[in-house]
Amino acid sequence: MPLEIVTVPCLSDNYAYLVKGPGGALLIDAPEAGPIAEALESRGWGLDAILITHHHHDHVGGVAELRTRFGAQVMGPAAETARLPPLDRALAEGDRIGEGPAEAEVVAVPGHTLGHVAYLFAGGNAVFTADSLMALGCGRLFEGTPAMMWDSLTKLAALPPETLVFSGHEYTSANARFAMTVEPGNDALRARSAEIDRLRAEGRPTVPVPLSVELATNPFLRAGKPELKAALGLETAADVEVFTEIRARKDRF
Repeated sequence: MPLEIVTVPCLSDNYAYLVKGPGGALLIDAPEAGPIAEALESRGWGLDAILITHHHHDHVGGVAELRTRFGAQVMGPAAETARLPPLDRALAEGDRIGEGPAEAEVVAVPGHTLGHVAYLFAGGNAVFTADSLMALGCGRLFEGTPAMMWDSLTKLAALPPETLVFSGHEYTSANARFAMTVEPGNDALRARSAEIDRLRAEGRPTVPVPLSVELATNPFLRAGKPELKAALGLETAADVEVFTEIRARKDRF
């Protein structure tokens, strides 16, 4: 049985994800309970576990109601336990949840927050990155350092290129506008930006996206590329220094 993944829009621009495999249904983040409960009940699904990526309210606001309503276990990063809803299981890098194609591996990706994790479903070629790697972007560094986030993105960039990246927000249009200021000569980026405009005009989400597309177009993943360094006039800078400059520009954008 392959994975069935359902994208659930929440709040103004968040995404939660239901992942259904042979062992039941998991939820990646719970921004609010209503849309998620509706998505489950319309399919006749239960909810076995809620996997939290990080402590920000727009990723955990629906946890308590969903736990009560469906009896789901709640799991999240051990490093953020004090700021999360009560956990049934605290998770660290390399821990595994589920079985078969629905087995998820915990990947530590600090930067946006210090304990942020991603969930890699290698059997389903999917990674749920929330506010670490985003479509054409990366999360703002509220707690971590640029070096920390660059290490996290480098780790994610090493996954198989066919891996589908499911990020936590519909920020892609704004991210595309910024990316074009960084690398305006990138033909793949120009084509992707036009596709994003089309999808949003049709009211469709811009995620997931194959990692291969992110590697070709996301300036935050491309900080080590000679062509991007040249576009910024930073040909001799270290990769992390280029990333730091891109993140600073995005913060001012």
